[in-house]
Amino acid sequence: YCVEFKTESLSHHCALENRPYARWMQYLREGHTVCVACQPPARNAGTQRCSGDGHNADGGKILHWEAVGNSQCQGTWKKIRQLEHCSCPLVHSFIFT
Repeated sequence: YCVEFKTESLSHHCALENRPYARWMQYLREGHTVCVACQPPARNAGTQRCSGDGHNADGGKILHWEAVGNSQCQGTWKKIRQLEHCSCPLVHSFIFT
């Protein structure tokens, strides 16, 4: 499944990232919608959910995220909705880890 979030805040460290495999962090912006897919092995075998997917969060709850590979690139977002398939552009599509 896929979860859409609206980014609320992010650290300036994301825009400074220039390592080739991590340049995607430069495209993060406050107020943008991003999609995050829940796939194995991040999906818990028992619950069939990914940690941090905001399952019990209503739309007003602020949730925290952190980028893999650069712990200084972090911020907050609000869950919009859960979908069966992601519909965001590739540059705004991520996976839970």
